[in-house]
Amino acid sequence: MITNYYLKMEPRTTKNKWTISNIKDGFERFFRDYSRYPTATEIDGCDYLPSSRQIQRRFGGLPRLRETLKLKGVHDFTKGEYSSNRAKKINKRSYELETQIYRYLLDRFGKPFVHREYLFNDDRRTRTDFFVFCSNGNFSVDVFYPSDKKNMTGCINSKLKTYSSNHTLQYPVIFLMMNDEIQESEIEAMIKKKTKPLKDYQKIMTMNQFKKFCEGRKNSDKSSNPTNVAQVI
Repeated sequence: MITNYYLKMEPRTTKNKWTISNIKDGFERFFRDYSRYPTATEIDGCDYLPSSRQIQRRFGGLPRLRETLKLKGVHDFTKGEYSSNRAKKINKRSYELETQIYRYLLDRFGKPFVHREYLFNDDRRTRTDFFVFCSNGNFSVDVFYPSDKKNMTGCINSKLKTYSSNHTLQYPVIFLMMNDEIQESEIEAMIKKKTKPLKDYQKIMTMNQFKKFCEGRKNSDKSSNPTNVAQVI
């Protein structure tokens, strides 16, 4: 994750001035700062390199540009060992985060009322990470870790499509955003910019917001049937 990158931004060079020479200089500058070459997302946040869209139009994509510049290392980050290692890292992080949330929910609500990998129907595809039964309103939780603000927008757009069926619309859903470097104000700004707003019962929360939300939920009576609990948020 780049943390100090935007502190050194300069006006982006105009489109007509991009040359192989100054593009390579930009890549080498990034390498000096971060000991690796940038990904497409990082290029779009870098004012001394052309945008990824410009690179696609002019060079046929970032992998081809890396080959043209004769950069060392991996040319295509979407294939091979780099992609495999990245997938393993993401899967490991997902498991650890979901385990963290599961333990929190168990401690807060009790095992009978917290369902992991909850299936909304019998097709075994429509599911949510967690479903919690409460006396003052059931809710589901979808945990995700965006790498940055742009990635967060893409994640939410994808999740809104997933949670659009009649089965998933029966219950409120919390999209639990687990990247601590993304602030609540940035989430609010992203929501305001969306052309298709979230529904009233769809909320994006940080972990701190989620804990406050859970504090307002009432534990179900242990003698009650979880399936009979009201669905309110």
